[in-house]
Amino acid sequence: MGKTVAEKIIESHLVKGKIEVGSEIAIKIDHTLTQDATGTMVVLEFIAMKLPQVRTELSVSYVDHNLLQTDFKNADDHRFLRTAAAKFGVVFSRPGNGVSHQVHMERFSVPGKTLLGSDSHTPTNGGMCMLAIGAGGLDVAMAMAGEPFYLNMPRIVGVRLLGKLQPWVSAKDVILELLRRQSVKGGVGKIYEYFGPGVADLSSTDRAVIGNMGAELGATTSIFPSDHRTKEFLKSQGRDSAWTEILADPDAKYYEIIEIDLSTLEPMIACPSSPDNVKKVSEIEGLPVNQVIVGSSANSSFRDLMITAKVMEGRHCHPDISFEINPGSNQALLNVASFGGLTNLITGGARIHQSGCLGCIGMGQAPGTGAVSLRTFPRNFLGRSGSFPDSVYLCSPETAVASAIFGKITDPRKLGDYPAVSNPEKYVVNDENLIYPPESGESVEVIMGPNIKPFPEFAPLGDDLEGVIGLKVNDNITTDHIMPAGSKVLPLRSNIPAISEFVFNNVDQDFPGRAKQAGSVFVVAGENYGQGSSREHAAIAPRFLGVRAKFAKSFARIHKANLINFGILPLRFENPEDYDLLKLGDRLKISGIRKSLEQGTDSLEARELSSGKSIRVRLEATPRELKILLAGGLINLAKN
Repeated sequence: MGKTVAEKIIESHLVKGKIEVGSEIAIKIDHTLTQDATGTMVVLEFIAMKLPQVRTELSVSYVDHNLLQTDFKNADDHRFLRTAAAKFGVVFSRPGNGVSHQVHMERFSVPGKTLLGSDSHTPTNGGMCMLAIGAGGLDVAMAMAGEPFYLNMPRIVGVRLLGKLQPWVSAKDVILELLRRQSVKGGVGKIYEYFGPGVADLSSTDRAVIGNMGAELGATTSIFPSDHRTKEFLKSQGRDSAWTEILADPDAKYYEIIEIDLSTLEPMIACPSSPDNVKKVSEIEGLPVNQVIVGSSANSSFRDLMITAKVMEGRHCHPDISFEINPGSNQALLNVASFGGLTNLITGGARIHQSGCLGCIGMGQAPGTGAVSLRTFPRNFLGRSGSFPDSVYLCSPETAVASAIFGKITDPRKLGDYPAVSNPEKYVVNDENLIYPPESGESVEVIMGPNIKPFPEFAPLGDDLEGVIGLKVNDNITTDHIMPAGSKVLPLRSNIPAISEFVFNNVDQDFPGRAKQAGSVFVVAGENYGQGSSREHAAIAPRFLGVRAKFAKSFARIHKANLINFGILPLRFENPEDYDLLKLGDRLKISGIRKSLEQGTDSLEARELSSGKSIRVRLEATPRELKILLAGGLINLAKN
């Protein structure tokens, strides 16, 4: 039987296990990337392993999230990351150089290699035929130490693309259409592999947009073949020697096939407050808009910025609009300037921000009270913008710029002729903002500021597990609900005691105090608990507050792995209706849990102590994950 592209890469990197759906496998990791919001904790975890240097082919530390230096905290973190990179053999991308996954694609991507990143949008590099997976920081730290990455072998879903995109329709509309069909939990346990004649219509940066937002499907990753378009991009970057052709075999078999005819698509938009709340732009156009942002984590390449600039030629944004541009990289901004696009944006009333994530993670650019914000970002979870509540829509650059001109949601097809924009045959390249480490970092001092606190110590699992239900939430709770982003919270990423005060801040501000008073706490949740970001702080900070188990109908992949890594038991209701039996303040006990897990029992009884009622929960974990939970976390296990 023929192989898919994903199977070929997994097979060539397989360290342990068999390529059988659902079974645990371990794969060798070639590249890692970290960013500053998660990277400080990754470095602290790596330091705890007492290794002199990283053991990957390439590891890169990017500063792209906590860019606002409103006090000493972020600046101290940047210095910490720079000196640690020099110490441990990591390339350092300076603040303002660009978004981690975009810069990595431009300057470091290699078809057929594996990439593990502490950013959930690492699958952007699937557009360059890398097996690029977002993961929790501790998993990335382990990969930097030379350890393989463990995951359950995903189902590989084929997405057959037919036809060609029509004018004013672009890659963003493709992934929004897939989200409309599949939902934010439709991709859990899956890799989306794109194939078919329509793939050739998409440039590598188009493919990157689709790979980026594939994370919103809950997918393990997304991947495209390495073909002539891949070679075209690498050549334009002066890196054509990195190209290898990698195509699916003609008789490759997919778990299922989804077919999208690109020629039938029209401009799409995700409405508040979920990336899968997708409608046609034509269905909701006319809604007044207050803010429009192009760029950041998605749609921030040269093409996306240049199409915006071309449309703005001779035009100005509506007086009611705050029109903002977040370049994905300094390279993209430099090339837009070289082609004359920057002048159009400036004279058109756009505010040009530094290259980075910024508003996507709530680091500035918060909308005003009651404002409608259109963004080309990948996420619009409630409150993620930095304002709560908010009203954020996700759309293509074409829809965004049309709406910025007219001051209301507008179908971009009303703008007339579609400007011709292609990626440059040869990009202007400037790598001066990439700092390469010395051959030996032995003499380098890692400088830690006062906000950087040591990693907390956690106890192993006891004989019994008892705790109070400190919070009960519904379906599709995101990591933004659990551990908010924004300019107030993000600078505390290297200070677990301080950041823990904000756990569930947008859900129940009393939770941290209630948890600390109870000592041992459980959280009850519905479906798809923990979707969204890879941020491991959504596991570390609750564990610091005393959260020992989470009861849910189902868990998102990365968050479940993070819970296990930090000793929190992800317990799934055997009967989903038992969710309704539990309420805030109930005290539950699972007797003999340690012995049960040591014996390999995965079905457990949790008894409510006051009423005597009991429910059955299941711990779905591999033997390796059980060892982690028994030890109280992966760091404890590694130390032992």
